[in-house]
Amino acid sequence: MDKYILVDCGFHDELEALATLRQSCRIVYRNAAGESVEIEGLIVDVYAANQADFLRMNNGIEIRLDKLVSVNDKQISFCTD
Repeated sequence: MDKYILVDCGFHDELEALATLRQSCRIVYRNAAGESVEIEGLIVDVYAANQADFLRMNNGIEIRLDKLVSVNDKQISFCTD
């Protein structure tokens, strides 16, 4: 696994809010081949594992947060520390 890049805490909080509110969202992310993939659905969990943060969608797809491009057309923010 390549080195994980921390996602901004505020963006992380927004993802958790979407999961808590069970709001449908449109997500664009980069898959293992580096291709852009767009999906729509519910975030059911935001969690940490293997020294990285992930989200799990209601269809079972799991995405490492630093592979996200945008959520509901909002570009991902990374920590600047």
